[in-house]
Amino acid sequence: MNNREKRISTLHAQAAQRILIIDGAMGTVIQRHKLGEADYRGKRFANHHKDVKGNNDLLVLTQPQIITAIHEQYLAAGADIIETNTFNAQRISLADYGMEELAYEINVAAAQLAREAADVWTRKTPDRPRFVAGAVGPTNRTASISPDVSNPGYRNITFDELREAYAEQIRGLIKGGVDIILIETIFDTLNAKAAGFATLEVFDEVGFSLPIMISGTITDRSGRTLSGQTVEAFWYSLRHLKPFAVGLNCALGAEAMRPFLADLAAVADTLVSAYPNAGLPNAMGEYDETPHEMACQIEGWARDGLLNIVGGCCGSTPEHIKHIREHVEKYPPRKVPKLEPRMRLSGLEPFVHG
Repeated sequence: MNNREKRISTLHAQAAQRILIIDGAMGTVIQRHKLGEADYRGKRFANHHKDVKGNNDLLVLTQPQIITAIHEQYLAAGADIIETNTFNAQRISLADYGMEELAYEINVAAAQLAREAADVWTRKTPDRPRFVAGAVGPTNRTASISPDVSNPGYRNITFDELREAYAEQIRGLIKGGVDIILIETIFDTLNAKAAGFATLEVFDEVGFSLPIMISGTITDRSGRTLSGQTVEAFWYSLRHLKPFAVGLNCALGAEAMRPFLADLAAVADTLVSAYPNAGLPNAMGEYDETPHEMACQIEGWARDGLLNIVGGCCGSTPEHIKHIREHVEKYPPRKVPKLEPRMRLSGLEPFVHG
């Protein structure tokens, strides 16, 4: 058994024993550094033809010490799983900065930074090994919805374009040493299907598989994704990927997310994850929910058996993760239900036959 296989076996064993903690927001902590254009560019991109401030993924190349320090802060707070700094690191999103050709390099570098930090902390706390999830974001395009209100049939991206961009990203993440492929912040299930298809294609290329995590985004209290699906329908659309975990993240704070998480926990025959925002943004776009407030709400999820993996999204910090860990670690992980074999289909709504 090689190191990768050992880590994956250990991941499954740890998930059976306790609620695992995933880290919090990368962007929120990056903002604390108040980086300017020159900081983002570094020496290598000093003469790049477009502004790059805001391209947080680029920092793995130009400011790797900052990204490593953020990983270490989350690991010190008790995160079992840290995400790579690659949320927008595919050529579709990087095109905004004229940096499409850096996609593979950024993903390899980001995975290597996270891998090194996780391995350091595994050696520090061998009873609590740490893992790396390769973050695969939704891109800034949607395959299901027209961006032109006067032309509902128009699309500015195709399934195959998404698939190819995701495959390039996933190859880089695997090369860099991730343990998990995390397809996250899914607002359009068709985008996620492209990411899932690409993931399986790359697994075939490299000759081995990694655990897959899927995390959808409920856009508001309607309980639906942007492309219109309910939580249950969303799960049935993607369960063919046989993910290690399925869950929800972003858009909502813990209080608003709970009913939708409960719906998912009732129908998912795999682990369930959740990493909500630190409340809802205020008028200035900032998040006011304190670590204690957020952790107290999430504790109820753990107490009621809804969780296997939990952390934070927008507005969350290492302080939030520390408090969440302290509040949930006394509870056992959710028991995965054994569901009767039935035909489970989905459109915008679920359909279960039998």
